[in-house]
Amino acid sequence: MARVVMYSTVVCPYCQMAERLLKAKGVATIEKILIDREPGKREEMMTRTGRRTVPQIYIDETHVGGFDDLSALDRQGGLVPLLAA
Repeated sequence: MARVVMYSTVVCPYCQMAERLLKAKGVATIEKILIDREPGKREEMMTRTGRRTVPQIYIDETHVGGFDDLSALDRQGGLVPLLAA
């Protein structure tokens, strides 16, 4: 199973929905980087992704994007193969 990293905040409903979708697809562990708890992580996320909103999800080295992007990838049939890589 691929390594999943998610930039998140403690109270983000889209982050929770993304986590539920990933767990439904068999992801046991999601490495969360809480940008509201760890100083400097918001800047790191913005530099790395070019985006300001959470969640920002990486599957291995592939930047998937936010929840809408993750959900669209799943609907297109691309999420499971990416997770299995």
